[in-house]
Amino acid sequence: MNTSIIEEYILTTPADRQEKLTQLYTLIKNLAPKATEKMAYGMPTFYLKGNLVHFANMKNHIGFYPTPAAIDTFKEELAGFKTSKGAIQFPLDKELPIELIQKIVLFRLAENASE
Repeated sequence: MNTSIIEEYILTTPADRQEKLTQLYTLIKNLAPKATEKMAYGMPTFYLKGNLVHFANMKNHIGFYPTPAAIDTFKEELAGFKTSKGAIQFPLDKELPIELIQKIVLFRLAENASE
């Protein structure tokens, strides 16, 4: 079985981060099966009619990069997380907000499909 470039990236991260990164990867892959997987800006990236989302292992969190429009759209639901213009920080000591990530990825799929 071939491993994808994103799976290879996950294998290079600390063991205690790999489960969350794999969970994020699998969720996005299942929601966007037609997206191309690649590395961009040194981060795992899903690409479909443009960049869809990026994610990465960071020093103190898991970074998720769904574009400023997605962060603005879901700002109320993201209130418990540290965010910036284009990034969300998921703390290492908490479960990933799977339902929220799913909504954001679906939003990005719809956004890219309409461009």
